[in-house]
Amino acid sequence: MAASASPSRLALLVALLLLAGWASAANQNQNQNQTRGFRPGDELRRYRRVQALLRRLNKPALRTIQSPDGDLIDCVAAHLQPAFDHPRLHGQRPLDPPARPKGHHHRRPNDTAGAGTQLWAASGEACPEGSVPIRRTTEADVLRASSVRRFGRAPAARVRRDSVAGGHEHAVGYVAGDEFYGAKASINVWAPKVSTASEFSLSQIWVIAGSFGNDLNTIEAGWQVSPQLYGDNSPRFFTYWTTDAYQTTGCYNLLCSGFIQTNSRIAMGAAISPTSAYNAGQFDISLLVWKDPNHGNWWLEFGSGELVGYWPSLLFTHLASHASMVQFGGEVVNTRASGAHTATQMGSGHFAGEGFGRASYFRNLEVVDWDNSLVPLAAGFHVTADHPSCYDIQGGVNAVWGNYFYYGGPGRNVRCT
Repeated sequence: MAASASPSRLALLVALLLLAGWASAANQNQNQNQTRGFRPGDELRRYRRVQALLRRLNKPALRTIQSPDGDLIDCVAAHLQPAFDHPRLHGQRPLDPPARPKGHHHRRPNDTAGAGTQLWAASGEACPEGSVPIRRTTEADVLRASSVRRFGRAPAARVRRDSVAGGHEHAVGYVAGDEFYGAKASINVWAPKVSTASEFSLSQIWVIAGSFGNDLNTIEAGWQVSPQLYGDNSPRFFTYWTTDAYQTTGCYNLLCSGFIQTNSRIAMGAAISPTSAYNAGQFDISLLVWKDPNHGNWWLEFGSGELVGYWPSLLFTHLASHASMVQFGGEVVNTRASGAHTATQMGSGHFAGEGFGRASYFRNLEVVDWDNSLVPLAAGFHVTADHPSCYDIQGGVNAVWGNYFYYGGPGRNVRCT
């Protein structure tokens, strides 16, 4: 009788055969891969970087919730969220909420628009107390970025009074030249069309300090449509921060160590639902950013009283003290991919002059002063658009909306080429 091979010898034989087959296939494809610029060593290093990033961002989940749009929302223990990987935050836990600024009121009963919420919560599932909902980052998300290193970071030149370099175009209102400790607005939510994956369309609040050089500090919050970052064309609630003009610090949402989330019901980067429709229902989200006078951290409120979390003061240089400018409005990227101006829309995709139900708006604009009080904008509020034939803006004041403006546009048209 022939002796049977041991399991270990069989495993070794199979491994050798597989290795020989892989080597043969690699030799056959070597010339073809070189012609295409494919280098196995580079691809392996890139794969390892991607996997390491995913392990760092996707923390162990207590529960995972499937959103109707395909997103996975992981409920992560609050003290394990990415912020606490920061060397100066390691081992800490989220702080208790501070008092809101004086004069802060929740949504008025006579508001003309409904409140937007988040699609993932439609199932009725929720994260347990003591955890925070975090949109899971996938390999496909990372591979859409220009590089693994730049994943989750914005391109430079994203503030209107900096420049329009890199194809960034704005229609914004702003106040400057004073000390600001926060800002508040209600922002109309739409789903603008974005022409290419490398472009985006957003509407947001900027809280700004520093010069418009390499030391620019910003805190940002609003909604955005960004196919490259999220893989679809849905408007999503987002945040951003930087301390060096978008160069090496900061990121969107929780895609680096920085923002500390305290809320178990709001997921940054998750889709907002419902959205506004032309000549139909209008929906907006209210956002408040303010500096806690006791600890110096910058807190964020979403909707009707939902405290999302805070940016620790230690992240910043100039914003560790106060802001010197507050900006509200829309921004798009125009890559001129077809050799002409992009057809990426801003806001509703319609010009400001069309008014309510057709053009997108910001309303009830306020800032937080030195006394931690919400106050209306002073006479120094200005509106401006980089290219009014592509995207424009019109401001006003009334008894219900306070300071407001309509803004946006279709991009490419007979006057915008």
